[in-house]
Amino acid sequence: MSLKIQPLADYVVAQSEEAQSVTKSGIYLPEGATEKPKTAKIIAIGKNVHDLKVGDKIVYKSYSTNEIKIDQEEYILVKEEDVLAIVKN
Repeated sequence: MSLKIQPLADYVVAQSEEAQSVTKSGIYLPEGATEKPKTAKIIAIGKNVHDLKVGDKIVYKSYSTNEIKIDQEEYILVKEEDVLAIVKN
């Protein structure tokens, strides 16, 4: 299945990662206690994106995204300048 969206200029398309509901020590957090996820995996990049690539896990400014839904899948559009970091494994 191919992605039905191609970002333009310096935008990337990413999928947000779920906020953790259990801490590393095994404590379950109530649904309201978890913040909106601020990490995502890049699915596609625009032609003017220089420092990011498909597959990168990123930290982004959550208030600067555009959320879209295509074929029951949720994506975010983020400008490259609003990406704060790449998460290394």
